Amino acid sequence: MSTEHLAPARERGTKMLKLGDRLWMYSPDTDRTIQLSGHMLRQSVMGSDLSYEDMMDDPRLAQIYAAEIVGTEAVEERPCWVLQLTANEQDVAYQSRKLWVDQERYVPVREELYAKGGKLLKRINLSGFKRIDERWYPMRMVFKDMLKNGKGTEFIVATIEFNAEIPSHILTKAALRR
Repeated sequence: MSTEHLAPARERGTKMLKLGDRLWMYSPDTDRTIQLSGHMLRQSVMGSDLSYEDMMDDPRLAQIYAAEIVGTEAVEERPCWVLQLTANEQDVAYQSRKLWVDQERYVPVREELYAKGGKLLKRINLSGFKRIDERWYPMRMVFKDMLKNGKGTEFIVATIEFNAEIPSHILTKAALRR
């Protein structure tokens, strides 16, 4: 997985690349590529409500969590199942998650992330769903770190393409500097 920051202007050109379980970041200001690891992954991405770990997370929830439907609730007038997820493993960023899943589209519209002790750490609201290549995808996500003041961090997807052919050289450390 690879990302490039387009805004704000001071962060334009900053790139991140996840290779296996390693995360690399390129800063155009210093023209350096560094590996982020350990406690650094839990730090805020450029002052946002997301951590580096959140930004690059791609969990296979069914493998990591046991899920149970605990109710139903409407979100933005869409009927949703409310799922409680409990971690099967100790070494995960969030020991439990609560997910609101659209009953028609089968996509999450809200998520809450909890610490081992049950404290709500983060809330994510997904909206602006667009049907792309036979799947629904949120074009707007708002991440809110519940331990911080503020409105949260808005993540907007301007364009996205699924199943695109990507040359293998694009997903390398060397490509970060281009």
